[in-house]
Amino acid sequence: MEQRSNVTHFILLGLTQNPKEQKVLFVMFLLFYLLTMVGNLLIVMIVTISKTLDSPMYFFLASLSFMDAIYSSVFSPKLISDLFFGKSIISFKFCMTQLFSEHFIGGSEVFLLLAMAYDRYVAICKPLHYLVIMRQWVCVVLLVLSWVGGLLHSVIQLSTIYGLPFCGPNVIDHFMCDMYPLLKLVCTDTYIIGLLVMANGGLICMTVFLLLLISYGVILRSLKNLSQEGRRKALSTCGSHITVVVLFFVPCIFMYARPAKTFPIDKSLSVFYTVITPMLNPFIYTLRNSEMTNSMKRLWKRKSTSDSK
Repeated sequence: MEQRSNVTHFILLGLTQNPKEQKVLFVMFLLFYLLTMVGNLLIVMIVTISKTLDSPMYFFLASLSFMDAIYSSVFSPKLISDLFFGKSIISFKFCMTQLFSEHFIGGSEVFLLLAMAYDRYVAICKPLHYLVIMRQWVCVVLLVLSWVGGLLHSVIQLSTIYGLPFCGPNVIDHFMCDMYPLLKLVCTDTYIIGLLVMANGGLICMTVFLLLLISYGVILRSLKNLSQEGRRKALSTCGSHITVVVLFFVPCIFMYARPAKTFPIDKSLSVFYTVITPMLNPFIYTLRNSEMTNSMKRLWKRKSTSDSK
């Protein structure tokens, strides 16, 4: 603890040190963040207001959008501010807070995507028992378990690094605080700690990803028993889910299911799963979902009618 007190803050090198590139990236990431917040909060609002979107699938979709909005807010405001001012200094406590929040929300999303896959499995493979199995309290329990799973994952990750000695240097070649860049700055042997981080983060990602692939494989195999219209609708819904799963888990597996080393591509992948994926999720779900788009149109017409009166 005495050694750790030598470092009270970290310097983030960010995505680039070029002032012109920083201004361009500032505008770009500001636009990305606005689209992320508007898109995800719009889905939450539509599902909450619309009486036709009261199925468990939309309950989980609204929960995912809410998580995406929070997840993006953990990184984007700080990143945008750093690009605007051209420098980044982050305190030790804020760095640990960002690290905890990243793994808390990210871990919760991992388990929520598993719950969403289970929901689709029951809806397509056991349609006659769907409303009995996926009752409201079951959906709430699955959501709570997702948050609890993310919390436990985050507590374990933070506890492995919080008490380590940081005695300099304090420069992080990244735009955010993450496990492997921080482990490079620890002035003690981190081999065992790196294995623990990989087991906690990488193993979870790999296990859940394999379970999701198996579940969607079973779902796609059962489509032959559906009508042509039912098959089309199921493929559209599952296609959206599979796209989101791939976008989220492929970078996650590359980042954490490996030894504790850093690579030049890490920053680009981090941008992808912390900024780009939360922005794309609302478009993936709304553009491929006719019920969602129809609800948006109805709400827009209702608003236009009330405004005209």
